[in-house]
Amino acid sequence: MKTQTHNANDSAKVIASLNSLLRGEISAVETYDHAITHIQDEAVDDLIANRDCHSKRVDLLSNKIRDQGGEPDDGSGMWGALAKLVEGSAALINTKTVIAALEEGEDLGLAQYRKPGSLDSSSIQLVQKVLLPRQQETHERMRMLKQAQA
Repeated sequence: MKTQTHNANDSAKVIASLNSLLRGEISAVETYDHAITHIQDEAVDDLIANRDCHSKRVDLLSNKIRDQGGEPDDGSGMWGALAKLVEGSAALINTKTVIAALEEGEDLGLAQYRKPGSLDSSSIQLVQKVLLPRQQETHERMRMLKQAQA
């Protein structure tokens, strides 16, 4: 009986960690959606590419949480404040400011994937082999775009 409780606790921790990653991805998609509607230059293609990559990660994480027996969260996480910044003041800010805010969000995502919390071996594989490399890709795209805007 004690082993089952331990396993249930472990499973709950894994689901909570995966949901934390998921909330970050949902927020990223929302933030990029807001930014895309307010940017009218060539940078929009990179924003769409990043939004789509984050959207795929939402699907991957949601499926993994269901596989673990959990219910995927549907709310925003760490990017929430950035989404509000982009949405609330988009008329007042320029592309350079939006790109800088998105790159900051990508920094946060990178940090979260590097320390994702309590995960089981299959979730660790998903993070290390799929999610972290994709996060590095979207981060690099924003870093390069930010440099180009400077």
